[in-house]
Amino acid sequence: MKAITIEVAGGPDVLTVGARPEPSVENGEVKIRVRAFGINRVESYYRAGSHGTLLPGRIPGIEAVGEVSADPSGTFKPGQKVVAVMGGMMFARDGSYAEYTTVRLNQVLAIDSDIDFVLLAALPEAYLTVWGALDRSLGIQSGETLLVRGATSSVGLAAVIYAKARGLAVIATTRNEKRRARLIELGADHVIIDSGEIADSVREITPEGVDKALEIVGASTLKDSLKTVRHWGEVAVIGQLGGSLQVEHLGLTSDLPNTVKMSFFSSGLLGSAQLPLDKSPLNWIAEQVHQGGMPDITAEVFQAEDIRTAHTKMDENRAFGKLVVEI
Repeated sequence: MKAITIEVAGGPDVLTVGARPEPSVENGEVKIRVRAFGINRVESYYRAGSHGTLLPGRIPGIEAVGEVSADPSGTFKPGQKVVAVMGGMMFARDGSYAEYTTVRLNQVLAIDSDIDFVLLAALPEAYLTVWGALDRSLGIQSGETLLVRGATSSVGLAAVIYAKARGLAVIATTRNEKRRARLIELGADHVIIDSGEIADSVREITPEGVDKALEIVGASTLKDSLKTVRHWGEVAVIGQLGGSLQVEHLGLTSDLPNTVKMSFFSSGLLGSAQLPLDKSPLNWIAEQVHQGGMPDITAEVFQAEDIRTAHTKMDENRAFGKLVVEI
């Protein structure tokens, strides 16, 4: 089979397209013929040797869409359209950058929509992360106001679109004025150009503060995001676009506003007993995108042979949306 592998840590040039034997499938696993996959920032970090232990010859990738090739349990039928996410992909086992991959049974979700595989590939990791953060961590409700801090990332775009579809008012942030119009087009009610301190700008829009905030930038803006939230409101942190994982000198009384709750959500929970995929709205989202009820967040589609170009674009922050690879 065709596969993309990493032998040593480094830049996009360490990604190699070659031949590998097809993986065998064991009990409790599903073998998938991968048709396309989205690429994610964590795959760039892994490739560079800055996230997890890189094993020579590892196939990267934490999500895929395709067709079931084999399922010893009989849960899924051969040829059935599915998505797969997380479950140790790339870290504990080979990932999705290949024509075939094996995934734990609980990391697979059947898709009923007639949506095209390439269009579908932009959805799993982004929208399932948004589902976990917005529905399960923040408990969003129609009529609330949500701040999306870092809205031009692929998961940020998904958050804007999903929150609007759920009936929320959305304030989105970007550092790039040129991306304002696209965020409005995707559903943002207000767009703030992010200087690093936006709390005053948010309260000009909603003086009492937002009901909920999704922090995608991470540690560097968290203190400021906390200031944007009303009493009894909540902030969920899901990203580290700002680079740092440490919040410098967080004062419990000076920086954590009275009554405001804060949590962290990791997509590593996807497919677990706490967050089973069959409880997610991904089938509804896929059909909405297929029918045009929700916009596509795909920025560009590549072939496997162009994987280095795709990673370079991601590393240089030149993608406005999800980068997808067809294989």
